[in-house]
Amino acid sequence: MVPVPNVTRADVVAAVRNPLAFIAARWTPDPRTVQRAALAALVMSVVIVVTGGAVRLTGSGLGCPTWPKCTDDSLTTTSAMGFHGAIEFGNRMLTYVLCAAVGWAIIAARSEKPYRRTLTRLGWAQFWIVMSNAILGGIVVLVGLNPYTVAAHFLLSSALIAVATLMWQRSREGDAESKPLVGKAVQQLVWFLVTASVLLIAVGTVVTGAGPHAGDSKEVDRIPIDWETVAKLHAVLAWIVVTLTFALWFVLKAVDAPKGPLDRTRELFLILLSQGVIGYVQYFTNLPEALVALHMLGSCLVWIGVLRVLLSLRERPEVVADLPGPSVEQSLPTRA
Repeated sequence: MVPVPNVTRADVVAAVRNPLAFIAARWTPDPRTVQRAALAALVMSVVIVVTGGAVRLTGSGLGCPTWPKCTDDSLTTTSAMGFHGAIEFGNRMLTYVLCAAVGWAIIAARSEKPYRRTLTRLGWAQFWIVMSNAILGGIVVLVGLNPYTVAAHFLLSSALIAVATLMWQRSREGDAESKPLVGKAVQQLVWFLVTASVLLIAVGTVVTGAGPHAGDSKEVDRIPIDWETVAKLHAVLAWIVVTLTFALWFVLKAVDAPKGPLDRTRELFLILLSQGVIGYVQYFTNLPEALVALHMLGSCLVWIGVLRVLLSLRERPEVVADLPGPSVEQSLPTRA
């Protein structure tokens, strides 16, 4: 029979006062656990974007017509609200799954030994972005799917993906000073690529705000511009990103760059080609919902791919340190 540990009053007080420090003092996760937790947060940040797109594409954006409740009288959806209510409420519930994934990442990062302040802060940054976007999502509903708020909602989700990608990368590195793997000229080219990608995503939200998929069957305001014209600008920016990626690969080959940057650039190029094919097919087939959803997933993957290229330009040797067990912890850290 496994003995039950004694729980003292001091333990209870410490757990209530600083639960993260309490857990960290008694648990040392394996580095792979921290990496998996960071990856889970990244995956969920993509899932929430795709399911949010499903809400809009099925016309369920106002399936729950108010916020934070689903209706004035009910916190959850009702049978009378049908399919659209279930879709919208289901997407709201996935926010809690995202919060759980981010929470796990924070706890794992906080408990890692030695303590890594930067990694923990990246986890908390995701938490506050999620909270901010949840509030913004409520505002989107309350203002009747105003396209500008919808665009801001997606852009904030892109910021979440950026922070999650950075945390995932940092969880697989040490905390030593980073060393550049390429020269400044190559770094500048990659920053041009990042800037073009940001513009590509931003213009994509304008296409969404002006396009035919308003998010609900009711009359919803659209951005008062011709969506086909903006779509052509979006395509031009996409070709700029593809061209910069292709040029980067040749430059990296020319300067005999390490394998990491070359591999990440090749992966990004393949993602961009796939995304381009989907984009043109959906344009010439009048934006079918399934392809638009696939294009939104591709947008997330492109953004992650661009960030991975940027992060591959430097390296941080992994620091291998002795991991103290729980018995070595003499006092609870006061840091969270």
